[in-house]
Parts: sequence; structure tokens; C-alpha cells
Amino acid sequence: EVQLVESGGGLVQAGGSLRLSCAASGFTFDDYAIGWVRQAPGKEREVREVVSCISSSDGTTYYADSVKGRFTISSDNARNTLTLQMNNLKPEDTAVYYCAASQECGIDYPVTSWGQGTQVTVSS
Repeated sequence: EVQLVESGGGLVQAGGSLRLSCAASGFTFDDYAIGWVRQAPGKEREVREVVSCISSSDGTTYYADSVKGRFTISSDNARNTLTLQMNNLKPEDTAVYYCAASQECGIDYPVTSWGQGTQVTVSS
């Protein structure tokens, strides 16, 4: 059974930093593109935004334009963990962040497995 468990969300002031982690189990990490998808308050599930993802096999990464230069994704294939370092956070980054798995990484990120989500709130 595929399991993705997020941690590290919380409340931070604008300009601050948070580090999200995702512990994955039940599948071969190297065969997947693991990433983060967020759902802003009041938005429907269908408009979740792909924040960032990384192809575990070759390290190829994708970042949404809105987070480029501020967020950094990394993975530890030996430990099946994924990390998202978020710096210079903005109020518009407020969302539930989901760890996700897919077969490919990019703006079109067909997620096949989801974590339960972790709340990130950025105050102005």
C-alpha cells in the first residue's frame, strides 16, 4: 500500500521559512516522480496547483513560476523522503500542501497517490 505522510506545516509570518517533509512507503521511490501540490483556501480540489516535483530516477525538477527562486525540492532515495524548503513565504502561499506521487514530473502532473495534506498559513 502506497503511503505518503507529510509533516512540517504551520503558521509563519510573511518573509519567513518553513520546511515540509514527506515520508513515503509501499512503493519503489526510484520509479516515481514525487512532488508537492497545494490547494488554496476556497479553491476546489480540481484547481490544485502543482508546486514542485522531482523525478526520483534522474533528479529532474519542476517548479511553478510562483515559487521559483523561493522553494527548493529535494529527495533522499535511500530513505524514501521528500523535502520542500520554502523561503521568503508570501500570504498567497497559504494552502494545504499535499505530498503526491506520479509517473512523470511537470506542469501536467497526473497524481496517482496523495498524502493527507499539511496546512501552511502565511500571515501578512
